[in-house]
Amino acid sequence: MATDYGKLFLIPTRLGDNPPLEVLPIAIKKVIEELDNYIVENEKTARRFIKRVTPNKSQPSLKINVLNKYTTEEERNSYLDPCLAGESVGLISEAGCPAIADPGSDIVSLAHQLNIEVVPLVGPSSIILALMASGMNGQSFTFNGYLPIERNERKIKLKQLERFSQENNQAQIFIETPYRNMKMLEDITKYLNNTTRVCIACDLTLPTQSIKTQTIENWKLSNEDFHKRPAIFIIQRD
Repeated sequence: MATDYGKLFLIPTRLGDNPPLEVLPIAIKKVIEELDNYIVENEKTARRFIKRVTPNKSQPSLKINVLNKYTTEEERNSYLDPCLAGESVGLISEAGCPAIADPGSDIVSLAHQLNIEVVPLVGPSSIILALMASGMNGQSFTFNGYLPIERNERKIKLKQLERFSQENNQAQIFIETPYRNMKMLEDITKYLNNTTRVCIACDLTLPTQSIKTQTIENWKLSNEDFHKRPAIFIIQRD
């Protein structure tokens, strides 16, 4: 690594609106106090988060670049220029850990290409927290992101994941847009085997947290409501 370059700090955020230092280590506060350059998904929420963590930090001094689906390649490639000039940069996700189910991985890849040191900081990952609490195979697992929206494609994908899970003794993890959670549960219980285990982990780290693993046969009898609640789904057929 070039010693005169700044570093890229990967800064986790909360999974909900609880006080930051309830779920984040003090090391994150110390890093944010030192940094003025940030790459974020949403400037408004990022500024609010920074203010919650470090209330006395000057907001006008912050230099914030937005990374989302509208960011051009040219813009993205310039976001690490402060590092090349010797200033460190913080990459902040909207929720959880940067670059995990998050567009920040492009920036991390660019940092490696430019020989900029990447420093991941400790913080909550809903994917890992859900797997920890699921009772499923933490030695072998796959994160599949979002499944297809179209119903027949989703049916095929769910059955494929169930088969992979059984053949490889592997937990299969995926996510859904919160307002479609109940539809996802409906499809899971309709298309998969009654003995397949399913974990649904909702509102992780929040007071409303709910984590339950049971067979599809039992999920069919459940009346729990996951509508519009951030959730992780894990399936495993033994």
